[in-house]
Amino acid sequence: MTTPRPVFLDLWRIKLPLSGLVSILHRVSGIVMVLTIPIVAILFHQALSSPEGFAATAAVLDTWLTKLVLLGLLWALFHHLLAGIRHLFLDYGVGLDRAPARQTARLTLYAAPVLLVLSIILSFLLGD
Repeated sequence: MTTPRPVFLDLWRIKLPLSGLVSILHRVSGIVMVLTIPIVAILFHQALSSPEGFAATAAVLDTWLTKLVLLGLLWALFHHLLAGIRHLFLDYGVGLDRAPARQTARLTLYAAPVLLVLSIILSFLLGD
């Protein structure tokens, strides 16, 4: 007996639940952070190599594009941390029901940008 299965799925029309979105963003943020490790290591090595290397690294970090990328990385760190904590609770059976899962997914999705804005405000208050 054959079961009727969809042959072609239009992935853009499938509505992903909020928990699924948070889970996918958790994976994406982890991949982005891992892929930037070599770049950060090269910049760190260049900054410690000589005074000229430090000046060159400072010049690279002072551009608006680099600051935008660093903000994205900071968001990725906050989202990955919060979603990881959420996944740990889910692994222990806490928040598996539909309502708590939606609430924690929403909290994770909204808390990461809030933490990003708070860290920006804190950096301005502390004087860069």
